Amino acid sequence: MLDVCLTDDLATCHALRRVVFIEEQNVDEALEVDGQDAAALHVLARLDGLPVGCARILIMGDTAKIGRVCVLRDHRGKGIGQALMRKAVEILAQNPEVRRAKLGSQVHAMAFYAGLGFQPMGDVYMEAGIAHRDMVCDLSA
Repeated sequence: MLDVCLTDDLATCHALRRVVFIEEQNVDEALEVDGQDAAALHVLARLDGLPVGCARILIMGDTAKIGRVCVLRDHRGKGIGQALMRKAVEILAQNPEVRRAKLGSQVHAMAFYAGLGFQPMGDVYMEAGIAHRDMVCDLSA
């Protein structure tokens, strides 16, 4: 059974992000550990009680940035990433001050985010050696 909810279990989120971003994608630890976690909301996905994915939400005025979205390799393709994103957007939709969500999508994942209502914005850029493009979703509609 999949359970996706807000969490204050940063150690588990950090462990998941370490596996996916630092170990698997070779993101420099100094870029992954950016000092913004204390100011963020964190969403954790557990499958049958085991942590398998997470996401981070930073709220900045009327815009929220969803980031650090990750799912362990063995659990991808099972709807966990969609569940994480839907929960993040649901949380933001309950905040009347937040009008839009944005994220920096790895280029290969843009279709995934587009399927969740995010639209590309701006040019492709490199972050941590990986091609990204910003995407936005209007939450006021």
